[in-house]
Amino acid sequence: MARFFYILLIALALTSCSEFQKALKADDVKVKYEVAEKLYTKEKYMKAIRLFEQIAPSYNGKPQAEKMFFMYSDALFKTKQYYTAGYQFEKFAAGYPRSQKMEEASFLGAKSYYMLSPRYSLDQVDTYKALDKLQAFIDNYPSSQFMPEANQLVKELREKLETKAFEIAKQYHMTAEYFGDYNAAIKTLDNFIIDFPGTKLKEDALFLKFDSSYQLAINSVQVKMHDRLEAAKANYAALLKFKADTKYKEQADKMLATIDTELQKFSK
Repeated sequence: MARFFYILLIALALTSCSEFQKALKADDVKVKYEVAEKLYTKEKYMKAIRLFEQIAPSYNGKPQAEKMFFMYSDALFKTKQYYTAGYQFEKFAAGYPRSQKMEEASFLGAKSYYMLSPRYSLDQVDTYKALDKLQAFIDNYPSSQFMPEANQLVKELREKLETKAFEIAKQYHMTAEYFGDYNAAIKTLDNFIIDFPGTKLKEDALFLKFDSSYQLAINSVQVKMHDRLEAAKANYAALLKFKADTKYKEQADKMLATIDTELQKFSK
């Protein structure tokens, strides 16, 4: 019995393969469409795509075009061809604005760009593009069934940009001693805190800002030291105001003690 089913499966596979090969060589676009739709339904997306690509130019304006172009776009998405999928979904949305698939196509088009977003250390052009597309979807379909996922994708993309911005600011801090430019580190950390007010990295950023201002003050020329020490002291206060039991408190308190010692010299 097992052997019978095995032979049957092979026969079905060969029949399917033969049907696909015949459709590829056929001149009748209707035949190609029917086989492509069947393959799409069976989740044989790569084969379906080959047939969709053959008939796409001939289907513009035809009654089945809307369904065909959605299946084509979706098959591209499911085979991780995200650049082409994003383009095709946008083309579908522009061509069929009243389609029942419009909402889904808009979401999958935006998600295609999300899938192209690289890790945070690389250029984030595609991340910004994905955010724009997802935000447009959220604005256009506030009650969509895809809204929870869309919001989650936006959250992940923003966190990626946040991480990249923080790592850049941290690099400024780490190289400040070598380049002698703690002001650049302070400014970059300030910008990070302003741009990402709700960041989970705020405690770290505030400490690095305090440390940068501390290093700038302690290593400053005498004429500028007093004002810079006061500025560093203010940054210590900002850190403690944000989180009184900060993980940096022991280190920060030692630095504050040094600041106070140095400030006492100016009161004599």
